Amino acid sequence: MINRLVIFGVGLIGGSLAMALREANYCQTIVGCSRRQTHLQQAKDLGVIDCFTTDPVVAVKGADVIFLATPLSAMQAVLAQIKDHIEPHAIITDGGSAKASVQQAAETVFDGKMPTHFVLGHPIAGREKSGVGAAVADLYNNKKVILTPVSSTNPDALEIVRLMWKATGAVVETLAVQQHDYILAATSHLPHILAYELVSTLAHSEVSDDIFRYAAGGFQDFTRIASSDPVMWRDICLENKTAILRVLDEFQQNLAGLRQNIEQGDGSSLLTSFEQAKCERDRIV
Repeated sequence: MINRLVIFGVGLIGGSLAMALREANYCQTIVGCSRRQTHLQQAKDLGVIDCFTTDPVVAVKGADVIFLATPLSAMQAVLAQIKDHIEPHAIITDGGSAKASVQQAAETVFDGKMPTHFVLGHPIAGREKSGVGAAVADLYNNKKVILTPVSSTNPDALEIVRLMWKATGAVVETLAVQQHDYILAATSHLPHILAYELVSTLAHSEVSDDIFRYAAGGFQDFTRIASSDPVMWRDICLENKTAILRVLDEFQQNLAGLRQNIEQGDGSSLLTSFEQAKCERDRIV
């Protein structure tokens, strides 16, 4: 049980965590903090949080757990503001999609060392909608949450964060930071980038109106995630650049081979490639 949870960034991710913990009776008081008071008031009116403040220093007073659900580009600034005001027993964790980026931000703020009470984490769940109005209590139910402890991570802090996520119904696993970032670049970041770029490419076509008028279910399914928050995905591309570029290079190499097979009319290679892909997807999904 958490006595006082502070959430920086009460949007889809932070708001859904608050709702899930409240439904599980796992948290006594939930405090929201962000720069926009109207946004925080909406979260309170919806019953997502108990109270709020726009002052980070005030927010962390008496906090037992601090959850950072801000854009990746804002992590360092928030940590710098609260660094000297965190309770000695408080645990910090986050929901950022690029763990090396958050680790670097923390080390920059905390004099080159990763705080022992900081547990890096990432819930692998989301929706194409954003904001606290899109938050739902069951967002994390049966979804994976990846914790990426480093060598200095306090085991007790890790266990507290693990139990917090388990209370939401999530399946909690651990990975190394670099392993997490590459896997997420391949399974989440690349698909979002492709969806955005497909829509962008077609939108610039001379016959874009006709293309979108006759777009069928396959197009809608593939591009659904292009309705996600552009600011968040801009940050992810910049903060997980190394892993994303590696995956993009691998994809472009395979795409070049596919183009060559189509150009040469190599139906056998196309069929083999598609059959292998179908078998793999049917196996894992």
